[in-house]
Amino acid sequence: MPKTMGILGKKIGMTRVYSELGAAIPVTVIEAGPCKVLQVKTPEIDGYSAIQVGFSEQKASRINKPEEGHLKKSESEGFYFIREFRVAADAVYEVGQIISLDEVMKIGDKVDVQGTSKGRGFQGVIKRHGFAGGGAGHGSMFHRAPGSIGCSAYPGRVVKGKKMPGRMGNDTVLRKNVVVVDIRSEENVVLLKGPLPGAKNGLLKIFTK
Repeated sequence: MPKTMGILGKKIGMTRVYSELGAAIPVTVIEAGPCKVLQVKTPEIDGYSAIQVGFSEQKASRINKPEEGHLKKSESEGFYFIREFRVAADAVYEVGQIISLDEVMKIGDKVDVQGTSKGRGFQGVIKRHGFAGGGAGHGSMFHRAPGSIGCSAYPGRVVKGKKMPGRMGNDTVLRKNVVVVDIRSEENVVLLKGPLPGAKNGLLKIFTK
């Protein structure tokens, strides 16, 4: 059975573990897999090589008729998350195949993790970009405003990329070279070093090297 290019997981939260020397290591706890192969995409039919996998089963009554027909080939009822992973052109996968945590990584590996960061809504320049702001005194009249954004007569416009108030968070974030600290196969749980993007119960895509 070939090694897949990744696995889907759900962020449980953060904790710490201790090394043999007693050093505290911050880790993110992730429920990863098992994932089921729902579709195999090939260059001849789809133009690229990939596998579509489902994670976190849900009741059949919660899916619509098109989804039901799509999942029938893999003999599945339904999934909360369905995503794709690119694979090598010569990789061999079968519809209905189960991908478990042990197949994709081992302790000490480095993986890339993609998730959606927490949404912060519309924020000002101090929270969004870390501006210092003005004086706090009563007569300052300038506290949390962004300040001047103009460019005089030339070029007479606001340049692109100016740091200004706007929507903060809710972005796709990719953390690279995250170390696998521990794997608990019987619980489908992996511990990855450091913080990872997203809120609790949020979906994470873990890419293997």
